[in-house]
Amino acid sequence: MAARLADRIVVITGAGGGLGSSMARRFAQEGAELVLTDVDAAGLEQTLADADALGAACSTHALDLADEAAITAFAAEVCARHPKIHVLINNAGIAYGEINDDMENHSLEKWLRFFTVNSIVPFLLAQALRPSLAAAKGVIINQSSMASYMPANAYGITKATLNSFTYGMAYKFGADGIRVNAIAPGIMETQASKDSLAPEVYARVQGMQMLKLHGTSEDIANLAVFLASDDARFINCEIVHCDAGNQLRGWRG
Repeated sequence: MAARLADRIVVITGAGGGLGSSMARRFAQEGAELVLTDVDAAGLEQTLADADALGAACSTHALDLADEAAITAFAAEVCARHPKIHVLINNAGIAYGEINDDMENHSLEKWLRFFTVNSIVPFLLAQALRPSLAAAKGVIINQSSMASYMPANAYGITKATLNSFTYGMAYKFGADGIRVNAIAPGIMETQASKDSLAPEVYARVQGMQMLKLHGTSEDIANLAVFLASDDARFINCEIVHCDAGNQLRGWRG
């Protein structure tokens, strides 16, 4: 079967591990050329090695998404190198640690950092890459979460805000023929999920699924490839759930 994304340029943030590295490998299998970012240089090197093993052209860029000047410089470099960018996956974000603490305890500084990285930067990066995305009539995929549908802490609130940005981006970027969607994963069997959640919490959330399956990062990667492909050419302005039919699309409290 022919590769669906042969010779297309795909930018993936947060590609140093977890869902980001899985998506990088899956897009490599579909023939894409990868532009990968992360703050984790060692993780990026491992993903680069994986992409090389799959025969994909790939460049890596250390990037702190809390630094607006760094975003601007990165986008200028990538647009100069790639007049057409076919896919941007805004995967990077703050998902674990204090963002899941009691929301009443966060300072204004913390709230602003959480919103900056999880909600606002995906738009800023897309806007900075817009000339090359428009030239390709490209696709933007934002990484949301099922927690966005019942936000009980800062993580869920920032992802609910990202959903709103997704709708706004689809409205604005549609003028350039750019499609914008988001993926809302359920609980996935990644190392980060296993490390950050108590076993009883993990089991409780997984038990909410209508399908008694174990979600993997490959499930998200496969969905991302579909949304990025021409097979999804008429799908726009959607938050697509991938959570085995979780009966309560939000659980963090």
